[in-house]
Amino acid sequence: MSVVAQSLTSWVDGEAHLDDVTLTLEPGRIHTVLGRTGAGKTSLLRVLAGLSDVDSGDVLLDGRSLREVPPWRRETAMVYQQFINYPHLTALENVMFPLRRAKVPAAEAQRRAKEALEQVGLTHLSDRRPGALSGGQQQRVAIARALARRARILLLDEPLVNLDFKLREQLREELRGLFSGVGETVVVYTTTEPAEALMLGDEVIVMHEGRVAQVGSPAVIFETPATTAVARVVNDPPMNVIPGTLQGEHVAVRGLDLLPRASHLAGFADGPYLVGIPAPSLTFGTGPGVLATITFVEISGSETFVHVDLQGTELVVRAEGIHDVSTGDRVSMTVDPSRLFLFTEDGTLAAAPPHGRS
Repeated sequence: MSVVAQSLTSWVDGEAHLDDVTLTLEPGRIHTVLGRTGAGKTSLLRVLAGLSDVDSGDVLLDGRSLREVPPWRRETAMVYQQFINYPHLTALENVMFPLRRAKVPAAEAQRRAKEALEQVGLTHLSDRRPGALSGGQQQRVAIARALARRARILLLDEPLVNLDFKLREQLREELRGLFSGVGETVVVYTTTEPAEALMLGDEVIVMHEGRVAQVGSPAVIFETPATTAVARVVNDPPMNVIPGTLQGEHVAVRGLDLLPRASHLAGFADGPYLVGIPAPSLTFGTGPGVLATITFVEISGSETFVHVDLQGTELVVRAEGIHDVSTGDRVSMTVDPSRLFLFTEDGTLAAAPPHGRS
């Protein structure tokens, strides 16, 4: 019952949109695909849906090739970033529309559409047209339309990206419960937001520059990122990655004082490495530490992201709460050495902090 993406490769104008992508997508699980814009997430969904072809590779459903199967015969439903609803139809009629096109009897189509609207909490708005619905309600209608089709493969391409912050948070929680009951459906959900991927996914697929960089549970992806690219993508703000050196009992990191070598870095040979410093492991203030200059301040909900220049090294600090600091302020920086990641010079993970400490 699984969907297998087999060595998918697609080049457009000399650029790899997909580069030897191989995945096994199991039914009854939510597969979140995390990556920056241009990583290949939408390209992957379009190939799975049959909307784009590939130069080589195949998509298999239950071992059967879908390469020559047109989109309308693939048992695939897709939810896009935009709220794609027909403005002249009610919410109920919008959900029924693809069922009627598939020649599902009217009574059955209406029953399934009402069930889907109930699943997304819109039963009371079934008679309203899209123009009378909020953005979040319109996207719920689009999701209900996909659910009502009872497709074997449900694809969601950043469906919350056009909603405001508070509404995205609310719908994330709702979607986790909604997709937990998809049964034998394969669910693939793309996002650029690490928190969204980790919250919704039973399995997280990290994509980078058209390739699959790592696949694993949310805990594995977050706690043991396979490469510096994954470490940056899966952290918000991106993990600070700086050249450093193991020197006896210490870790030397450019711009920082010598740090004691934590126990999880024991056993590694002295020499050059890349050191990963998660933004929450850095602190700033007026006490002892290395002086840095604040270059930019972002307030994100109940957190503050502080960008600093530390003797020519750019770092980002994530601090709880709202902090009264401004560009140009001088602050002292300290780092928790027990929370450092260690990568080889080619960017491969060598050591990670003990679980629960990163």
